[in-house]
Parts: sequence; C-alpha cells; structure tokens
Amino acid sequence: MLTIGQLARYVGVSTKTVRVYHAKGLLAEPERDSSGYRRYPAQAVVDLVRIRTLAEAGVPLARIRELGSAPDDFDAALEQIDTELTDRIRRLRDTQRRLRKLAAGEVRLLPAEIDHHLAGLTDLGFTDRWIAMERDLWIVVYATHPEVADALFHDQAQALTDADLLDLYLAYDRAHDLDPADPFLTELADRIVAASIDRYGTDLPGVSADSAIPQLLQTTVNASSPAWEQLDSLIRHRLGELGVAGLD
Repeated sequence: MLTIGQLARYVGVSTKTVRVYHAKGLLAEPERDSSGYRRYPAQAVVDLVRIRTLAEAGVPLARIRELGSAPDDFDAALEQIDTELTDRIRRLRDTQRRLRKLAAGEVRLLPAEIDHHLAGLTDLGFTDRWIAMERDLWIVVYATHPEVADALFHDQAQALTDADLLDLYLAYDRAHDLDPADPFLTELADRIVAASIDRYGTDLPGVSADSAIPQLLQTTVNASSPAWEQLDSLIRHRLGELGVAGLD
C-alpha cells in the first residue's frame, strides 16, 4: 500500500495534482487507516497513470471522469475523442488558411470598389477618423443588408461628386470636436436637412423600416462625439417638424 506522496512520485505528478483529481472525482480517494494515513493500492497507480496520460494529451478532465465511470467503454471512448480531436484540428487548419488569405489580401471584408473609394477620401479632405468609421459602417451594412448595400454606397459615392454635398460631409466630419452647444451645429443641421430634401424629397434612402441597423449605425457614430450626437438630434428634430420620417 502506498502513501499519497509515494503514489505521486511513482507516477510523476505532485501530491497537489492527486488531490485535484480526488476533488474532480477522477481518482477514488481511499479511507484513512488506523494511523490516519490514506493508503493507495496498486490499482491507484494504474488509474493515475491513465488520468495523467489523458490529461497530458489535452483531454478535458470532465471527459476523463466520464471515461473512468465507464471502463468497459474505454477504447470506444478514446476513439471518439480521437475523432473529435481530428475534427477540431481540421477546423483550426481551416481557420488558419482563412487568416492567411485575409493577411495576404485574398479575402476582402468589403468589395474592392469600396476599398478604392475609401482610399480616395483622404485626398477629398476627410480625416483618418472619418475614413476608419466609414469602413466599419460599410462592413456592417454589407454584412447585414447586402441587398441594398450597393445602392446605398453608390448613392453616397455619387453625392461626393457634388461640391455642395461634399462640403456638407466634410463639415460633418470636422464638427466632431465642437462643443455640443456651438450654434454652428444648428446651422449645419438645417443645411443637411435642406440638401437631403432637395436631393430625395421626403423619400429618404435607407434599409427597411423594421431593421434595427440604421439606428445601430447612427448610435455608433454618435457615441464617438457629443457634437455628432447633438447634430443627429437636431437633424431628426428638424425632419420631424417637416413631416419626414428621418435619415436612415
């Protein structure tokens, strides 16, 4: 019969590890003898070697406990674990291949046309902050509403070819750091509303009315700047006064 220290040394683990296996229900804990020590039989060495081997192979302790409760099915269970590991390795390799393609530029988060458009925004005068925000917003739009994303993109790209509309976009960008009480925001909101109605009438572009995406996008924009949040509020208030539903 072996003490816990002897058992641990024979198998090559610590006594703390043996106690963890006891606590997890993996290894039976013997009763104490008359001297107050726990004595382990030879079978405990076999069981502990099996547990250590499986644990070092990466088998979760919960699965090892299941195997210990069904020793007759041990070989079948090992085969199942091997199959699961094979599937996991395949999935990891697939993920690795996708990541390598993404790093090599073989996989695009956005259509090439959008990447080209974004690359040209610096020359138009937009800040890096605005361009990064636009990229993220277009990723969301294309992921959630691919059926209308192209139309929305082309509408915005066309708008930037109009000098007056480009000026409004640039003014919106530069308003980021203004005080929310700055009267310029009220003036800009009125200009944006007037230009929107002049361009679209009361049928403003966007995705379906029951979609949560427009509000999600606008909330994302507003969160980066109190001035932008105030500008959005002013625009919506002005549109409401005019009987227009609002910008999506």
